[in-house]
Amino acid sequence: MMKSTLKSTIFRPLLILLTAASIAACSKESTPEPEAKAENVKKEMVKVSLFSWPGYGFWYIAKEKNLVPELELDIQIIEDPYESFGLMTAGQLDITSSTVEYGPIAVDQGVPVKLVTYTNPSYGTDKILMRSDIATPQDLIGKKVAVLEGGLTQIFMGIWLEENGVAIDQVEFVNVIMDEAVGAMLGGDVAAAEFWEPFGSQAIAGMPEAKIMATSAEDKWISTALLGDGMYMTSKLLEERPEAAKLAMKAYFAAVDWWKANPIEGNKIIADAIKFSEDDVAMVIGNDGEILKGGIFVFDKEEAGRFMGLIPGELPLGMKNGQIVEHWNTTNTWWNKFGQTKASHDWTTGVVTAPLASVLTDAGLKTE
Repeated sequence: MMKSTLKSTIFRPLLILLTAASIAACSKESTPEPEAKAENVKKEMVKVSLFSWPGYGFWYIAKEKNLVPELELDIQIIEDPYESFGLMTAGQLDITSSTVEYGPIAVDQGVPVKLVTYTNPSYGTDKILMRSDIATPQDLIGKKVAVLEGGLTQIFMGIWLEENGVAIDQVEFVNVIMDEAVGAMLGGDVAAAEFWEPFGSQAIAGMPEAKIMATSAEDKWISTALLGDGMYMTSKLLEERPEAAKLAMKAYFAAVDWWKANPIEGNKIIADAIKFSEDDVAMVIGNDGEILKGGIFVFDKEEAGRFMGLIPGELPLGMKNGQIVEHWNTTNTWWNKFGQTKASHDWTTGVVTAPLASVLTDAGLKTE
């Protein structure tokens, strides 16, 4: 079916953005301390973007606490991840934190951006809601469902629909940003929608009779870690400035360690930076530094290393060591179905683990 758009400020056509860009040419008992400040340290500058969501806010902790003195972080909020990827292609950004489905698209379209680590799986922050007047998933046939097209929410919805006997071409996907998805649901413009927090709770508060049809806290979703976030770096940064790439990776995970030991202060730093309330930040990442059911599971460097298959060891919640391979293959398969990619690509063509491997090695962890 033809896809309709209520308003799309987040996922725009990649070609347009790239063309425009080209033209524009730890423990709780002991608090981890920043590394000793060195006088006259020559800093590596990296430019980082993220969109305003608590799961990406650890960059602000790294900057405010100066956790890696050799690194200078220039952080900006860009609400459209595809704009960030376009700016990375144009050499105006080095790193972005975003959802973790973009790698196969970058390879398929020859974009010089690589996924360098998975950072957190969704453990309940994502939900599929259906209006109360829709009796069964099959009743969605011919109706509108709201997602962010080109993002994991579309894949989540697609898998759920197919599992319930509805083909993806039997519904009309409506591309909306989260606050508009709430309005579309409450206004009756769409019959079902995918939300992440705090927007899912907002929708339920306005429509308490809505049906929660699936959440990322269910075993089958969290064990695959389908819904989650990652870090991307430009090929130029990785190839020409590997030390800067390593320092950025080190800073991010140092911030996670600091937050785990100081979650209340860390949440305030994040809330102030992204203009969320501290309660909304805690709804997503928690306030005790632990895995939050109903929110996300924030990986430390060891957990990320296991997910990426770099170090031995088990992961909780049914995830596998080296889960990145299955994740990549799943997203690539679904992008082929949705027409976002034209072919299947080996995960090694779009993933570079060198910065994370370096950080793990420096921490005394033997990488495979």
